[in-house]
Amino acid sequence: MSAIRRIIVAIKEPEARPSAAVIKAAQLARALGAKLELFHALTWPLYATSDPEFQELQSQERARAIGRLEKLAGRLKGRGRQRSLQISVAAVWDAPGYEAIIRRATATHADLIVAGRKGERHVVSALLRFTDWELLRNSPVPVLLVKRGGVYHRPVILAAVDPSHSLDKPARLDGAILGVSDRLSRALGGRLHAVHAYAWLPNGMHPTGAPDAETAAALNRKLEAAAFKRYDRLLDGYDIPKTRRHLLAIPAADAIEDVAIHLRADIVALGAISRSGWQRLLIGNTAEAVLDPLPCDLLIVKPPHFRTRIPRRPTLPRYRAAILFTP
Repeated sequence: MSAIRRIIVAIKEPEARPSAAVIKAAQLARALGAKLELFHALTWPLYATSDPEFQELQSQERARAIGRLEKLAGRLKGRGRQRSLQISVAAVWDAPGYEAIIRRATATHADLIVAGRKGERHVVSALLRFTDWELLRNSPVPVLLVKRGGVYHRPVILAAVDPSHSLDKPARLDGAILGVSDRLSRALGGRLHAVHAYAWLPNGMHPTGAPDAETAAALNRKLEAAAFKRYDRLLDGYDIPKTRRHLLAIPAADAIEDVAIHLRADIVALGAISRSGWQRLLIGNTAEAVLDPLPCDLLIVKPPHFRTRIPRRPTLPRYRAAILFTP
């Protein structure tokens, strides 16, 4: 991917104390020499007895949000002792929140969105209940979903790739995953690992027409050799030593979770694909399976050709008449 020059951090409620997502976004902006924007979407309805009052309420609420964001920006500028932080703030009336974030990122040509994971546990993926899930599914811009506090210190970044391009995975997606992972790893002085899971014939399963154990073992050796070859070819050009290339013959979600936990990874980078029909509702089986179990931050990357379905026009607050009750 191209250089990360602009980062947007989504802030649900501007507070004096910076959240983990804000702290890490500022750290990344300094390390990358990128511009950082603190963005807040005002999404709640306004009630007024007249149109002038409605307009005044809009202006007042936005001014309050901008004021809080500016105070937060001031605190962030004083935290860093290395490279100076280029920081701006923005608050707009728009809803729902995930659409507002994506519209802002698109309008400002952001290269990375940073957002904090909500406390609620994702339960039913098909219902797409939570803002973070919708953001990951719809954003054409890579999204770093922060699940852990603190700052990055020589972080371990695990890039999950699939050079076999199973499940109609676009060939260029692996390059996008490795590209952004490599940039973050270099900027933060981290260690980049890669993981790939491939399918093989299970031992001890011989249904009618299946090969015997000896034949299955020979086929598995060929599958493993082919997987190694594809994997090494994909990773050529990236500074990932052999000891940091993990190849496992187990389901992809299990492989990612096992390696991430073993390495105590700080960030796991995953690709998300768009599909047609009913499956358009899904972000991808592997990403769905690891979104909650992994305790580390997640970096979700889309294929270069991905186009969001989010409308370009913001959803502005509507006039809602306040009902006055008299005794």
